[in-house]
Amino acid sequence: MSLPFDDLGTVYAGPRPVRRVVSLVPSLTEALASVDRAALVGATDWCTHPADLDVTRVRGTKNPDLAAITALSPDLVICTKEENRELDVRRLREAGVRVWVTDIETVPGAVASMERLLDVLGWPWPEWLLRARALWCGPVPPVTARVAMPIWRDPWMVVGSSTFTGDLLRRLGWENVFAGHTDRYPAVDLAAIDGAGADVVLLPDEPYVFTADDGPESFTQTPTRLVSGRLLTWYGPSLVEAATLRL
Repeated sequence: MSLPFDDLGTVYAGPRPVRRVVSLVPSLTEALASVDRAALVGATDWCTHPADLDVTRVRGTKNPDLAAITALSPDLVICTKEENRELDVRRLREAGVRVWVTDIETVPGAVASMERLLDVLGWPWPEWLLRARALWCGPVPPVTARVAMPIWRDPWMVVGSSTFTGDLLRRLGWENVFAGHTDRYPAVDLAAIDGAGADVVLLPDEPYVFTADDGPESFTQTPTRLVSGRLLTWYGPSLVEAATLRL
């Protein structure tokens, strides 16, 4: 039997079931906690769900405390290509720590990646994951609206091409007006966003915290809507709720 490998092709040859996990990915922290909370021994400061998760915090996704992670003696550390640095992954592996790296660009890809990860962990698939597959992995619906979604300001940056969020928007029936950009998260002038022809500009509360007083006032041509960043950027139990979003 061949050994399982992560989304980047690195083989996992550790214990199964896995009993000690450190997650450096907020989405996956929430997902894994929904299955076996007791097995999670460490997570980042940004891992805010579930709200009552009581584990060792190991700083952020971009600056994890590698010594603290190693001291937890994890069977496996979970990372993702987009949020975590390759340097940290390499240093953990050099220290003898097993690391599983995901690489997510679409909603069906996220669902399949989580299924493979849970299989590697030796954990069951939760009911929400089965629902997410049914809700998100079918045919792409027709376009009902055109949207733009900034993720930062000063400088303004938007969701571009080949991203999980862009695919999620499209599967909600919304066309991202910057989906054809060559960059995944391009810096774009405010005037270009406001004049891109979107029906609405979506302003999430993460990674930049857009609020009623910080963001909408910048747009003079396009209506804006404040939205949950978790529902549009996280892949985990939130996918079930995200499927109910409407403009």
